[in-house]
Amino acid sequence: MPVEMSRQRFEELVGEALDLIPPEFATAMDNVVVLVEDRHPEEPGLLGLYHGIALPLRTTDYGGVLPDRITIYREALLEYCTSEDEVVDEVAVTVVHEIAHHFGIDDDKLHELGWG
Repeated sequence: MPVEMSRQRFEELVGEALDLIPPEFATAMDNVVVLVEDRHPEEPGLLGLYHGIALPLRTTDYGGVLPDRITIYREALLEYCTSEDEVVDEVAVTVVHEIAHHFGIDDDKLHELGWG
């Protein structure tokens, strides 16, 4: 049974998860926006997605591009979890996971660090 939660409350959880990012990382994030959507259209079970050019891959000709996007998928996360406490934890893990991709950290390293 999916967890019931308003969109507003879910977006608050995403904001709280962003507040967990250490200041030195938050200030280093460049040209990135965090969005909440219901589901990924092609992969409905996906919890989050980073789409953009990771910081280590940017060269001197980087510029004039739309912001990178981190999308957190509300319905998929609510369906994945069994309690509000679990949603709080999983939103934080998903946000940190996707931000790590912005910094060029791959899935293997994230799993190794416990943020898989």
